[in-house]
Amino acid sequence: MWSATSWPVSLRTGPLVLRPIRHRDKAAWTALRHRNARWLAPWEASNPDPEGFLPTYHQMVRSLTSQARAGSALPFLITEQPAGSRDARLVGQLTVSGITWGSAMTATLGYWVDAERAGRGIAPTAVALATDFCFGELGLHRMEINIRPENQASLRVVEKLRFRDEGLRPRYLHIAGQWADHRSFALTAEEVPRGLLEPWLESGRAPRG
Repeated sequence: MWSATSWPVSLRTGPLVLRPIRHRDKAAWTALRHRNARWLAPWEASNPDPEGFLPTYHQMVRSLTSQARAGSALPFLITEQPAGSRDARLVGQLTVSGITWGSAMTATLGYWVDAERAGRGIAPTAVALATDFCFGELGLHRMEINIRPENQASLRVVEKLRFRDEGLRPRYLHIAGQWADHRSFALTAEEVPRGLLEPWLESGRAPRG
Protein backbone atom coordinates (compact mmCIF):
# COMPACT_ATOMS: atom_id res chain seq x y z
CA MET A 1 0.00 0.00 0.00
CA TRP A 2 0.98 3.62 -0.53
CA SER A 3 2.62 5.43 2.36
CA ALA A 4 4.43 8.72 2.96
CA THR A 5 7.71 6.94 2.14
CA SER A 6 6.44 5.96 -1.32
CA TRP A 7 7.05 9.51 -2.54
CA PRO A 8 9.11 10.90 -4.28
CA VAL A 9 8.96 8.83 -7.47
CA SER A 10 10.70 9.49 -10.80
CA LEU A 11 9.84 7.72 -14.08
CA ARG A 12 11.90 7.57 -17.26
CA THR A 13 11.75 6.32 -20.82
CA GLY A 14 14.38 7.40 -23.34
CA PRO A 15 15.11 11.11 -22.86
CA LEU A 16 11.79 11.77 -21.12
CA VAL A 17 11.80 11.98 -17.33
CA LEU A 18 8.83 12.55 -15.03
CA ARG A 19 10.06 13.82 -11.67
CA PRO A 20 8.43 15.46 -8.65
CA ILE A 21 7.75 19.19 -8.76
CA ARG A 22 9.91 21.04 -6.20
CA HIS A 23 10.02 24.47 -4.59
CA ARG A 24 13.38 25.19 -6.26
CA ASP A 25 11.79 24.73 -9.70
CA LYS A 26 9.92 28.02 -9.33
CA ALA A 27 12.12 30.13 -11.63
CA ALA A 28 12.17 27.60 -14.48
CA TRP A 29 8.46 26.75 -14.07
CA THR A 30 7.42 30.42 -13.97
CA ALA A 31 9.52 31.27 -17.03
CA LEU A 32 8.04 28.37 -19.00
CA ARG A 33 4.49 29.28 -17.99
CA HIS A 34 5.08 32.92 -18.90
CA ARG A 35 6.39 31.97 -22.34
CA ASN A 36 3.35 29.73 -22.88
CA ALA A 37 0.75 32.12 -21.44
CA ARG A 38 -1.22 32.54 -24.67
CA TRP A 39 -0.89 28.84 -25.55
CA LEU A 40 -2.31 27.73 -22.20
CA ALA A 41 -4.81 30.53 -21.48
CA PRO A 42 -7.90 28.89 -23.08
CA TRP A 43 -7.43 25.76 -20.94
CA GLU A 44 -6.44 27.31 -17.61
CA ALA A 45 -8.34 26.39 -14.45
CA SER A 46 -9.98 29.38 -12.77
CA ASN A 47 -11.71 30.11 -9.46
CA PRO A 48 -15.52 30.45 -9.71
CA ASP A 49 -15.50 32.61 -6.57
CA PRO A 50 -15.37 36.27 -7.78
CA GLU A 51 -13.28 37.10 -4.72
CA GLY A 52 -11.25 33.90 -4.85
CA PHE A 53 -7.77 33.31 -6.17
CA LEU A 54 -5.55 30.51 -7.39
CA PRO A 55 -2.68 29.32 -5.19
CA THR A 56 0.81 30.75 -5.51
CA TYR A 57 3.56 28.51 -6.84
CA HIS A 58 4.80 27.60 -3.36
CA GLN A 59 1.25 26.98 -2.12
CA MET A 60 0.66 24.70 -5.10
CA VAL A 61 3.85 22.72 -4.44
CA ARG A 62 3.09 22.36 -0.73
CA SER A 63 -0.44 21.15 -1.46
CA LEU A 64 0.62 18.71 -4.19
CA THR A 65 3.48 17.32 -2.11
CA SER A 66 1.14 16.79 0.83
CA GLN A 67 -1.32 14.99 -1.45
CA ALA A 68 1.49 12.84 -2.87
CA ARG A 69 2.61 11.74 0.58
CA ALA A 70 -1.01 10.90 1.41
CA GLY A 71 -1.33 8.83 -1.76
CA SER A 72 -3.95 10.98 -3.46
CA ALA A 73 -1.81 12.59 -6.19
CA LEU A 74 1.36 12.21 -8.26
CA PRO A 75 2.64 15.72 -9.17
CA PHE A 76 5.27 15.43 -11.89
CA LEU A 77 7.23 17.85 -14.02
CA ILE A 78 7.93 16.64 -17.56
CA THR A 79 11.60 17.03 -18.46
CA GLU A 80 13.86 16.01 -21.33
CA GLN A 81 17.35 14.72 -20.59
CA PRO A 82 19.23 13.40 -23.63
CA ALA A 83 21.43 10.35 -23.13
CA GLY A 84 24.83 11.29 -21.71
CA SER A 85 23.67 14.75 -20.64
CA ARG A 86 23.51 15.94 -17.03
CA ASP A 87 21.16 18.78 -17.96
CA ALA A 88 17.39 18.29 -18.05
CA ARG A 89 15.05 20.70 -19.83
CA LEU A 90 11.65 21.46 -18.30
CA VAL A 91 8.99 20.98 -20.99
CA GLY A 92 5.70 20.59 -19.12
CA GLN A 93 3.75 19.25 -16.19
CA LEU A 94 1.67 16.12 -15.54
CA THR A 95 -0.43 15.50 -12.45
CA VAL A 96 -2.28 12.36 -11.50
CA SER A 97 -4.92 13.59 -9.05
CA GLY A 98 -7.97 12.37 -7.19
CA ILE A 99 -6.43 8.95 -6.58
CA THR A 100 -9.12 6.86 -4.93
CA TRP A 101 -8.31 3.51 -3.33
CA GLY A 102 -10.68 0.86 -1.97
CA SER A 103 -13.37 -0.38 -4.32
CA ALA A 104 -12.74 2.33 -6.96
CA MET A 105 -8.96 2.24 -7.56
CA THR A 106 -9.20 5.16 -9.95
CA ALA A 107 -7.49 8.46 -10.75
CA THR A 108 -7.64 11.46 -13.08
CA LEU A 109 -4.72 12.67 -15.17
CA GLY A 110 -4.01 16.17 -16.50
CA TYR A 111 -1.04 17.62 -18.39
CA TRP A 112 0.36 20.52 -20.40
CA VAL A 113 3.43 20.77 -22.65
CA ASP A 114 5.57 23.67 -23.88
CA ALA A 115 4.21 24.94 -27.21
CA GLU A 116 7.71 24.79 -28.70
CA ARG A 117 7.83 21.03 -27.97
CA ALA A 118 4.24 20.21 -28.92
CA GLY A 119 3.67 17.62 -31.64
CA ARG A 120 6.87 15.70 -30.83
CA GLY A 121 5.27 12.84 -28.92
CA ILE A 122 6.10 14.21 -25.47
CA ALA A 123 2.55 14.37 -24.08
CA PRO A 124 1.44 10.86 -25.14
CA THR A 125 4.72 9.40 -23.92
CA ALA A 126 4.34 11.09 -20.54
CA VAL A 127 0.70 9.99 -20.24
CA ALA A 128 1.61 6.41 -21.18
CA LEU A 129 4.48 6.34 -18.69
CA ALA A 130 2.37 7.68 -15.82
CA THR A 131 -0.63 5.46 -16.62
CA ASP A 132 1.52 2.32 -16.75
CA PHE A 133 2.98 3.21 -13.35
CA CYS A 134 -0.50 3.69 -11.90
CA PHE A 135 -1.78 0.40 -13.33
CA GLY A 136 1.34 -1.72 -12.91
CA GLU A 137 2.96 -0.40 -9.74
CA LEU A 138 0.09 1.13 -7.79
CA GLY A 139 -2.53 -1.39 -8.88
CA LEU A 140 -5.08 1.22 -9.92
CA HIS A 141 -7.90 0.01 -12.15
CA ARG A 142 -9.05 3.09 -14.07
CA MET A 143 -7.46 6.27 -15.46
CA GLU A 144 -9.58 9.20 -16.61
CA ILE A 145 -8.66 12.28 -18.67
CA ASN A 146 -11.06 15.22 -19.16
CA ILE A 147 -10.53 17.53 -22.14
CA ARG A 148 -12.24 20.60 -23.53
CA PRO A 149 -13.91 19.66 -26.86
CA GLU A 150 -12.08 22.58 -28.51
CA ASN A 151 -8.63 21.41 -27.40
CA GLN A 152 -7.59 19.59 -30.54
CA ALA A 153 -3.96 19.10 -29.45
CA SER A 154 -5.00 17.32 -26.26
CA LEU A 155 -7.66 15.28 -28.04
CA ARG A 156 -4.93 13.92 -30.32
CA VAL A 157 -3.07 12.63 -27.27
CA VAL A 158 -5.91 10.40 -26.07
CA GLU A 159 -6.64 9.35 -29.64
CA LYS A 160 -3.05 8.16 -30.13
CA LEU A 161 -3.19 6.18 -26.89
CA ARG A 162 -6.70 4.84 -27.63
CA PHE A 163 -8.43 6.12 -24.53
CA ARG A 164 -12.14 5.35 -24.70
CA ASP A 165 -14.49 8.33 -25.19
CA GLU A 166 -17.09 8.27 -22.40
CA GLY A 167 -19.02 11.30 -23.58
CA LEU A 168 -19.63 14.94 -22.72
CA ARG A 169 -19.73 16.37 -19.21
CA PRO A 170 -21.60 19.69 -19.45
CA ARG A 171 -20.09 22.58 -17.47
CA TYR A 172 -17.71 20.18 -15.77
CA LEU A 173 -14.84 22.49 -14.69
CA HIS A 174 -14.32 26.24 -14.28
CA ILE A 175 -11.88 27.12 -17.05
CA ALA A 176 -10.66 30.54 -18.21
CA GLY A 177 -13.38 32.30 -16.25
CA GLN A 178 -16.42 30.18 -17.06
CA TRP A 179 -17.94 26.75 -16.50
CA ALA A 180 -16.79 24.68 -19.46
CA ASP A 181 -17.92 21.43 -21.04
CA HIS A 182 -15.43 18.57 -21.15
CA ARG A 183 -15.23 15.22 -22.89
CA SER A 184 -14.24 12.35 -20.62
CA PHE A 185 -11.86 9.64 -21.78
CA ALA A 186 -10.86 6.58 -19.77
CA LEU A 187 -9.06 3.25 -19.77
CA THR A 188 -9.17 0.34 -17.38
CA ALA A 189 -6.21 -1.93 -16.74
CA GLU A 190 -7.96 -4.88 -18.45
CA GLU A 191 -8.21 -2.92 -21.71
CA VAL A 192 -4.43 -2.54 -21.99
CA PRO A 193 -2.84 -5.83 -20.80
CA ARG A 194 0.49 -4.78 -22.36
CA GLY A 195 0.23 -1.31 -20.88
CA LEU A 196 0.37 1.89 -22.93
CA LEU A 197 4.07 2.61 -23.16
CA GLU A 198 5.28 -0.50 -24.98
CA PRO A 199 2.83 -0.23 -27.91
CA TRP A 200 3.43 3.53 -28.09
CA LEU A 201 7.21 3.07 -28.27
CA GLU A 202 6.72 0.43 -30.96
CA SER A 203 4.82 3.00 -33.04
CA GLY A 204 8.07 4.94 -33.43
CA ARG A 205 6.47 8.26 -32.48
CA ALA A 206 7.97 8.67 -29.01
CA PRO A 207 10.91 11.04 -28.35
CA ARG A 208 14.32 9.44 -28.69
CA GLY A 209 17.52 10.34 -26.88
